[in-house]
Amino acid sequence: MLSREESLALLHSQVKNKNLIKHMLAAEAVMGRLADYLGEDRELWSRTGLLHDLDYDRTAKDPENHGLLGAQMLEERGCPAALVQAVRSHNPALGQERATLLDKALYAVDPVTGLLVAAALVHPEKKLAALDVDFVMKRFGEKAFARGANRDQIRACSELGLSLRDFIALSLEAMQSISEDLGL
Repeated sequence: MLSREESLALLHSQVKNKNLIKHMLAAEAVMGRLADYLGEDRELWSRTGLLHDLDYDRTAKDPENHGLLGAQMLEERGCPAALVQAVRSHNPALGQERATLLDKALYAVDPVTGLLVAAALVHPEKKLAALDVDFVMKRFGEKAFARGANRDQIRACSELGLSLRDFIALSLEAMQSISEDLGL
């Protein structure tokens, strides 16, 4: 498996959008927190979160290939098959089966990071540290809020055996732990 340093170097060679890089760092943190909570391999889960959108700069206008190109790039670099499969299956447009807990976690984590960033940005303090689960849950229920954060995809956290509230709490805790890196 690529080390974190190797993964970051690869990420920076492929991704130029600073907000996308922050999203990938947030996904890394949340996936690591979920791995700890669920008793899974933290390194594998964190690296999957960090690298899941590796191909996005090249596939943004070609969503049918998002995840496929990234999976191929990661496979060529000798990444574990579980990581490659999770990257391939996280894009709902591909219709790939999400068979493993890792696949299901990445699918739910991908949009929750955007929801939490949006919640921080509408909070008077504009900081992740100021958020609590109740604030986020209220925003989650507002259809006009953070439209890009697919609620059904976030609710797929139930496939991990987590309630929405617990999933939001774990995700928020993880992102608060790296708030400086996220600029929030």
